[in-house]
Amino acid sequence: QGNTNAQYGLGVCYRSGTGVGQNHAEAVRLFRLAADQGNVKAQYNLGMCYDTGTGVAQDVAEAVRWY
Repeated sequence: QGNTNAQYGLGVCYRSGTGVGQNHAEAVRLFRLAADQGNVKAQYNLGMCYDTGTGVAQDVAEAVRWY
């Protein structure tokens, strides 16, 4: 709870399906939790999700916001 590195790391697991079932929407949720708290890796990955439409609707403007 509140540990941005753990949130980011778990998001990576959900994105790749490592140790958990692959779930891009859950990865986005976790990346956003960490990104909102200033985790730059999560911000970048959230931007990538929006850029590619992975787990969310593709939105280039939102991607730019997070990059």
